[in-house]
Amino acid sequence: MAAPPALRVVEYGARVYRRTWRGSVISTFMNPVLYLLAMGVGLGKLVDQGTGSAGLALPYLTFLAPGLLAATAMQTAAGDASYPVMAGIKWRKTYHAALATPLEVRDLVFGHLGWVTLRVTFVAVVYAAIMTAFGATSPLEGLLAVPPAVLTGLAFAAAVTAYTARLKNETGLATLFRFGIVPLFLFSGTFFPITQLPDWIEWAAYGTPLFHGVSLCRGLALDAVAFEVSPLVSVAYLLAWVAAGAWLALRLMRRRLVV
Repeated sequence: MAAPPALRVVEYGARVYRRTWRGSVISTFMNPVLYLLAMGVGLGKLVDQGTGSAGLALPYLTFLAPGLLAATAMQTAAGDASYPVMAGIKWRKTYHAALATPLEVRDLVFGHLGWVTLRVTFVAVVYAAIMTAFGATSPLEGLLAVPPAVLTGLAFAAAVTAYTARLKNETGLATLFRFGIVPLFLFSGTFFPITQLPDWIEWAAYGTPLFHGVSLCRGLALDAVAFEVSPLVSVAYLLAWVAAGAWLALRLMRRRLVV
């Protein structure tokens, strides 16, 4: 029985990554260690010693680590759904070459999202192992936080793929990271509860997919004591982002690639 065509695109991504994985070692293995050392252990000692209304009921390292897991999934997915997609469309034109075979646009889109899902899963498992080694959570709860992190990454991968498919040049990608990904990283509950934000920013944060990913990862990693909203609401919201992003990506890719 022949494999689904989209799996050929996943295979292509895996074969390319087999030759380029060394370039991602720092971001995959060292970034979690450095972030948890600097922010969780270093800054965390000051936060844990502090007083006031913003005090946490748990060690800052424990609070921070699951949020960084979700944020790392977002950053990994956004990276793999931006410049590589632009390369496939405009620079290397590998997507045009693929469409000269029996592959169709939907195979490109779903295969690409499938490969990004595998990449994010690998990164999330590594991060969960590292935050467990730091004592931020137990091994079981760390693994429980991996699926929502992957779902968060997939939500961003679908949306960013659609965004990239409509761009004529790479300038829009720099804008996306500068004014989209970085602010989400800072203001979606990764480093502090969003209740500490001004009211209008707090309500905006509730609407971001990263906030819901952070809530799910933190709740599962901390034995279900830290869900900021209902987990069912968060899962449904992230699934809606995946569905809407994939639909838009498929539509915009067809418009861009099919003459």
